[in-house]
Amino acid sequence: MKKFTLAALIIGSFLLFSFIYSHPNNAVLPPPATTSGGTSDSSSSTTSTSSGPSGTVVPGATYKDGTYTGSQADAQWGLVQIQVVIQNGKMTKVSFLQYPNDRNRSVMINSYADPQLISEAIQAQSANVDIVSGATDSSEAFIQSLTDALSQAQV
Repeated sequence: MKKFTLAALIIGSFLLFSFIYSHPNNAVLPPPATTSGGTSDSSSSTTSTSSGPSGTVVPGATYKDGTYTGSQADAQWGLVQIQVVIQNGKMTKVSFLQYPNDRNRSVMINSYADPQLISEAIQAQSANVDIVSGATDSSEAFIQSLTDALSQAQV
């Protein structure tokens, strides 16, 4: 009788879990306010580009002024691509050009993780940021794309 009860409990738990995660919430959260674009279309360009006031170098600065786009990085559920703006040798703006947003769960995760990653990167003035708990894949892809963008901006 104990085995039957335990089996029924396990099966019931599995069914409950399956029901919760197979029926996404119909409410769709807006993308993070700091994003621009926000598609995960894999046909986008995968090349890294930079533009700006001809890479102006501020004395004593770590980075050249301009706008730099990192390479696309795979975050398991979609691609992440970052663009960074450097002014007066400092990171002033970090934007998500792409982030996983095909599933409601991905949108939810990125709505809380993306602003944290952006804030920490600007504060640290580097891609050396902590991984956001619950958003490990997105955090690692963010770091990879931002590292690529910042390598283009190196003095």
